[in-house]
Amino acid sequence: MKHGLETTRAQADAAAEAIVPRSIRVTGKPTAVQTNRQSLAVSVLDLVPTRAGEPVDRAIARSVELARRVEQLGYKRYWVAEHHSIQGLACSATPVLIGHIAAATETIRVGSGGVMLPNHSPLVVAEQFGTLEAMYPGRIDLGLGRAPGGDFQTMRALRRGLAQDGDDFPALLEELRTYLGPERSGQVVKAIPGQNSNVPIMLLGSSDFSAQLAATLGLPFAFAAHFAPDALYAAAQLYRELFRPSQVLEKPYLLVAVPVIAAATEAVARWLFTTPQQRFLQLIRGGPVELLPPVDSMEFLWSEPERVAVENRLRAAIVGSDATVQRGLNKLVTDTRANEVIVVTDTYEHGDRMDSYQRVSHIAPTIRLAPDLAA
Repeated sequence: MKHGLETTRAQADAAAEAIVPRSIRVTGKPTAVQTNRQSLAVSVLDLVPTRAGEPVDRAIARSVELARRVEQLGYKRYWVAEHHSIQGLACSATPVLIGHIAAATETIRVGSGGVMLPNHSPLVVAEQFGTLEAMYPGRIDLGLGRAPGGDFQTMRALRRGLAQDGDDFPALLEELRTYLGPERSGQVVKAIPGQNSNVPIMLLGSSDFSAQLAATLGLPFAFAAHFAPDALYAAAQLYRELFRPSQVLEKPYLLVAVPVIAAATEAVARWLFTTPQQRFLQLIRGGPVELLPPVDSMEFLWSEPERVAVENRLRAAIVGSDATVQRGLNKLVTDTRANEVIVVTDTYEHGDRMDSYQRVSHIAPTIRLAPDLAA
């Protein structure tokens, strides 16, 4: 299938390879989208996807170019996920990537979507993000999850006990907050840098566990509907019902991560969508999840049970023309009462990805929040 693109793959990749980090400076200058507090805030979640056979630095360079572009377009945050030992994702060293992207941008918030806290010492996480906050003040987010981000063998390599089930997450979170907050009387171990940095913490999850914990602690909550949409609406409702005001938040703040592909036509968008469909097909087969070119039909690539499994994983995806994406985002925000949408867009061609994020930036100001949700 052919379609017109202003940016070819060769042109986009050449531009990405030319990226060099900017000097560290923070202007604090808001964009048009960010200053419109009645409309939907949009952000980016990046898994730093790679293509088969290419060096990792090209994928990272594309991410830097994308971060710079979405900053210009008014996106609020640029988050990097944490995954380990997964061929096709170059996002294992999350804090390193955050620092690299923050150095190449000026105003957009940069953070983790998220750090899988049970994989790490809370003290080390506090030191890493305290250092990032010192380097890029007011721009660093710390999104936290409790999943391993890999299989059991990877958990062992990360020095995690195989019996861990995430039940210790609240205790790890409390320890981490101790290191990032004001020094407490009698506190012996301190995060330096980190102590009293107050790096903003957000809890991530795909079930009601983190929704309840975020509500109880009065923290922002981000739901991972981009790969596990089943409990989205129940978790969103539970979070709002159980929310307790805190020093961090007076009222709930819900972020929802969803796959989005916006294109000039419905046909082109659905064609581009076969790339993430192939990725999830490979995921359930236990294979590498590198970006694969779009195909005209998935019919001969999957079995019927595989089709059902992939479509269920991507059930929250919003794919289509600008008008279709606008309707999809409006319905998502209306149904979940989300304050912010984290857009996950993975296409084979870098130009298609950039184009989709640009289209969403034009759509977002048309999505109006309910008066009680406006920031």
